[in-house]
Amino acid sequence: QLDERVELMDARLRAQALDDERCRRLQSVPGIGPLTATALVSAIGDIGSFGSGRHLASWLGLVPKQHSTGGKPRLLGISKRGDRYLRTLLIHGARAALRGAMYRDDRCSRWVLALEKRRGRNVAIVALANKMARMAWAMWTTQQDYQPACA
Repeated sequence: QLDERVELMDARLRAQALDDERCRRLQSVPGIGPLTATALVSAIGDIGSFGSGRHLASWLGLVPKQHSTGGKPRLLGISKRGDRYLRTLLIHGARAALRGAMYRDDRCSRWVLALEKRRGRNVAIVALANKMARMAWAMWTTQQDYQPACA
């Protein structure tokens, strides 16, 4: 009975994601599915309240903490100050997208694979989640579809 209820809710969520143009557009990004897209749309509401993709990524807690002294900036781990649920969804989506990146040959996939070699898997995953949030902001504000070449 519980499995049936979960299937029903999943079907409702997929239907809602198909009905909303913003969700459909966000789902074209590798790593963003119906759950993440609907959660972003419902949590953010008005994207105009964020001046840039950096502001959105910061609001989600996907940017590094900064500890600067004597003019020497040090970037620490991610701040984790934003929405924990959305950050978790984006990081899990980035993990899945990183797994699939080895089978794609677009600019973003090459970038994240090179970053993984240089800095490690977890750093690459969080960096890709940050980039996904920024791409979501750009796609949402310009009302353009996803283009595989990462900026």
